[in-house]
Amino acid sequence: MEPDESNAKESMNNKVAVTVAILAAFMAVTKVKDDNICQAMVKEKADEVNGWSYYQSKSVKQNLAELGRAQLAGLSRTTSGDARTQIDAHVARYDAEIARYETEKAEIYGKAKQHEKNYNALNFRDDQFDLSDAILSISLAMMAVTALTGKRWLLLTSWAVGGFGALLGIAGLTGLNLHPGWLIKLLS
Repeated sequence: MEPDESNAKESMNNKVAVTVAILAAFMAVTKVKDDNICQAMVKEKADEVNGWSYYQSKSVKQNLAELGRAQLAGLSRTTSGDARTQIDAHVARYDAEIARYETEKAEIYGKAKQHEKNYNALNFRDDQFDLSDAILSISLAMMAVTALTGKRWLLLTSWAVGGFGALLGIAGLTGLNLHPGWLIKLLS
């Protein structure tokens, strides 16, 4: 090799090495954040499922109270005196329980829906990190080929691909609303 060609190859390899080091370090940072988001997603989903289970148990209890109330109300129409007074008191207690279950269910419903909303917001960011990781991996593979071939156009292309991957990672880190839905649908 001639000195100019050797210097050009060395310069190209230096650019590749620096780019690989920067992208690898960036991927390590975003991986930590992505793992933390995944842990938060698991917690939100568990809280959501627990909320819906709790909501269902309150619905079953409410249903049982409604059945008990209906039976006692029917029985109340066929009785009189003290027995009717006692049955009506039980019906009133069932009415209070049914009203309490309705109130509790509304609160539980709101919390479960909030957990679902939180999960979806976290999933949005997780998608950004997943795409960033995939695109940066493609860029790194292109860098390896660039180091072997010394093609300048391949270096520039891998920088462009890496820049897009880094942009998605930065969007995930900072909460930017950058989310290529078409690409996510294609990959999911």
